[in-house]
Amino acid sequence: MEQQENQLDSGKFSCSICLDLLRDPVTIPCGHSYCKNCIKTHWDEEDQMGIHSCPQCRKTFTQRPVLEKNIMLAELVEELKKTGVQAAPADHCYAGPEDVACDVCTGRKLKAIKFCVVCPASYCEKHLQPHCEAPPLKKHKLVDPSEKLQQNICSHHDQVMTIFCRTDQQSICILCTMDEHKDHETVPTAEERTEKQKELEESRQQIQQRIQGRERDVKLLQQEVEAIDGSADKAVEDSEGIFSELIRLIQKRSSDVKQQLRSQQEAEVSRVRELQGKLKQEISELKRKDTELEQLSHTEDHSQFLHSYPSLSALSESTHSSSIKARPLRYFEDVTAAVSETRDKLQDILREQWTNVSLAVSEEDVSVSPEEPKNRAGMLRYARKITLDPSTANMYLLLSEGNRKATAMKEKQSYSFHSNRFNRRWQVLSQQRLTGRCYWEVEWSGREVEVAVTYDDIRRDGNSDQSSFGSNLKSWALCCDRNSFTVCYHYISSDTSGPLSSRVGVYLDHRAGVLSFYSVSDTMTLLHRVQTTFTQPLHAGLWLSRDEATPTAAEFIKLK
Repeated sequence: MEQQENQLDSGKFSCSICLDLLRDPVTIPCGHSYCKNCIKTHWDEEDQMGIHSCPQCRKTFTQRPVLEKNIMLAELVEELKKTGVQAAPADHCYAGPEDVACDVCTGRKLKAIKFCVVCPASYCEKHLQPHCEAPPLKKHKLVDPSEKLQQNICSHHDQVMTIFCRTDQQSICILCTMDEHKDHETVPTAEERTEKQKELEESRQQIQQRIQGRERDVKLLQQEVEAIDGSADKAVEDSEGIFSELIRLIQKRSSDVKQQLRSQQEAEVSRVRELQGKLKQEISELKRKDTELEQLSHTEDHSQFLHSYPSLSALSESTHSSSIKARPLRYFEDVTAAVSETRDKLQDILREQWTNVSLAVSEEDVSVSPEEPKNRAGMLRYARKITLDPSTANMYLLLSEGNRKATAMKEKQSYSFHSNRFNRRWQVLSQQRLTGRCYWEVEWSGREVEVAVTYDDIRRDGNSDQSSFGSNLKSWALCCDRNSFTVCYHYISSDTSGPLSSRVGVYLDHRAGVLSFYSVSDTMTLLHRVQTTFTQPLHAGLWLSRDEATPTAAEFIKLK
C-alpha cells in the first residue's frame, strides 16, 4: 500500500516532458510545473513560431514567460528523493510528442500500446483490458499503435477501410460501397494485397535479376581493370627489358667497333713507325757516307784516293719509295659511314614502330569506341601488320614471306623445342598482342583453314578442345573451306551467309568487345559479328589442314 502511495506521489512530482522527477522545478502562468531545462528546450523549439504553449494543457502565451524557480515544489521533490522513490514505471508513462496517445484517457493521456482495427482506436494498457476479457472484443484485431494507422480510417464515415476499389484504385470502407463507389469493382483489402504482393515479388525478382546483371557487369569491368593493369605492367616490364637488351647490344657493338678501329689504328701506326725508323737509319748512313766522300774528295795523295774510292763510293740499297707512300684513310671512313648508315636505319625503325605504339596507346585512351567502319576504306585506317611467331608454330607448319605465311607440310620442320609451341594442333599465333582497334586480312588456299583470334594462355599441348581454336572460351575462329564459312566459339558452330572468297578480313575493337569477320573480294560482306567482353590482349591465329593431295596455306596480306 505504501509503495502504491509513493508511486502516486512520484507521478504528481514528475515532469510531463521527461517523465522523470522534477529537476530544478519551475511553474508557468497556467499553473503546470516542469523541469527548468525541459520547458526551456520546449519553448526554444517554439520560438520560430512566435508563440509558446504549455505541453500539458496547450494554453498559449503571446510572450515567452519568465521562468522562476518553484521553491516549495523543489523542497518537496528533494524530500521525495530521500525516500528512494524514482519516476513512475515505464508502463505508466505518459505519451510524449512522438508517442501515440490513448484515445480513452482524459486529461493527461498515457501511451497507447495497441490499436484496434475494428473499433478503431488506440488504447493504453489500462483501457485495453476489456479487449482481453470481453468475448465480443476478443475477436477484434489488435496491432501496434502508429500515427499512420489513422490513414486507415475513412474520412467520410469514420469506419476502417477494409475494402479496395479497383475502379478508383483506392481503399474504402464498407459504407462507401453503398454510395459513391456503388457498382464499382471492389474486393477485400486482403485479397488486393495478395495480388499486389505477387506483383511486388515479380518486381523484386526483376530488380534482383538486374542487380545480378549489374554485379556481373561490375565484376567483368573489375576483371578488365585487372587485365589492363596486368597487361600494362607486363608491357612496361617487357619494353624495359627489350630496350635494355637493345642498349646492351648497341653498347657491345660500339665497344667492338671501337676496339676494331683501335686495333687497325695500332697496326697502321706500327707499320708507319717501322718505315719511319728505317728511313731515319738510312738517312744516318747516307750522312756518314757523304762525310766520308767529302773527306776523300780533299785527299791530295792520288794513290790513296784511288785506293779508298771503291769501298767508299758503293751505296747500300735504298728503301723503295712505294713502301713509304701514305695509305688512304678509306678504312676508317668506311667504318664511320657504316655506323652512320646503321644509325639512320635504326632511327627509321624506331620512328615507324613508335608511330605504331603511339597509335595503339591513343586508341586505348579513347573512352568510347567509334562506330565500326562501314567499308574497306574505313577498315584500312586500322590496318595492322601481322607476323607469325615461329616459337608457337606446329612442327608441320612452314613459315615464309617474312613469317607472314604458313604452309602445311608433309615433313616436320627443324624447329627447336619451345614451351609455347603447339605440339599436336596444326596452329600458329601472331607475334603481336592485339588491343585497341585492328584490322587485317588473310589470303588462304587449299582444303580448309581457320582464321582465329585467341588469348595468349590457350593450351599448347595435346589435341583437346582446350587447345583447339573456336572450341573453348579463350578463342574465336572463322572456319573456311571450299563450300562455306562457319564461325566457332565454345563448342558452338554458326553457319554464315555470304559470298565465298579466298580472302577474309578481321576487324577487332578490343575495348568495345567487337570482333567481325568479312568476306573480301570486289566487295566486302560481313559474315559474322561477335559482341563480348575481352579480358586480355589477343593474338591472331591460323589453323591449317594437312592434305597431301592439296597443300594448304594462309598468308597475312600487306595492307596499304
